[in-house]
Amino acid sequence: MVIQEHSVSIHGHSIAYRAAGEGPAIVLLHGMAGTSIAWEHVLPTLARHFTVVAPDLLGHGASAKPHGEYSISGHANILRDLMVAVGIDSATIVGQSFGGGVAMQFAYQYPARCERLVLVSSGGLGPEVGAILRTLSLPGAEHVLSLACSATLRKGSDTVIGWLGRLGFRPGPVLDEIHRAWASLSDAPTRRAFFRTLRAVVDQRGQTVCATDRLYLTAQMPTMLVWGGKDTLIPVSHALAAHEAIPGSKLVVFENAGHFPHCEDPHRFAETLIDFIATSAPAQVSEAGVRDLLRARAGYGADKQQLSS
Repeated sequence: MVIQEHSVSIHGHSIAYRAAGEGPAIVLLHGMAGTSIAWEHVLPTLARHFTVVAPDLLGHGASAKPHGEYSISGHANILRDLMVAVGIDSATIVGQSFGGGVAMQFAYQYPARCERLVLVSSGGLGPEVGAILRTLSLPGAEHVLSLACSATLRKGSDTVIGWLGRLGFRPGPVLDEIHRAWASLSDAPTRRAFFRTLRAVVDQRGQTVCATDRLYLTAQMPTMLVWGGKDTLIPVSHALAAHEAIPGSKLVVFENAGHFPHCEDPHRFAETLIDFIATSAPAQVSEAGVRDLLRARAGYGADKQQLSS
């Protein structure tokens, strides 16, 4: 299976993405400080059944890193525009960690373009988050991280990994992902974009963006939560609570996995996703349906007068 690397200009900013396969569309969204490479272990399997697009989110990887907005809603807007640009009307949206928050926001803003929602160790479902991200949200943390990610230290890390490789040790996909993220932050524009992204969703108390008060809007959308039972960055309790709050949702816990179940057990992850898509019909969400849900929750019934525009 050939995985092709592309880029497209969205509002004058280059957005890089990987694509492969044909058939119904899946969009894969990586986590903070990650890139589309995070999906390299599952993309070939998925591409045998689907058209798969995995972008580098704005400020990440080979995509542009402008001095601009890195909010969840801003990323969702770019995703919509990318899908339009590459000719995808709607897709199953899969998001891991920060990408899960983007996926939820996309489903909220553009429900007609989201056939299914798959949240993988997702952010945006509760305040708790690992101490390292809370610490990095503090003022001045960028100066410390600049030193920690210096070229000298990164070269030393690469040397140690090379020695281990020659001795027969392999870091494995999770450490590969963490190392790539850390190495990327040695680049000043990437680091600036990282802090803008982080501080849009996390402060010293935890996550500041939470979708739990609007999960009822997913009632018409097939939704699956995939989590690592040993996730120390975002606790599995978030998955359990979201599963309760999302009518008809499916919950799959990889008991021995951490924050990257798609890297730690890619075969099981791919098969789980393929089965979910095969056994669920694409959502048919209309503006009228969303309106009715919102009005019902707001307490507006047939006896309430609707405001005219």
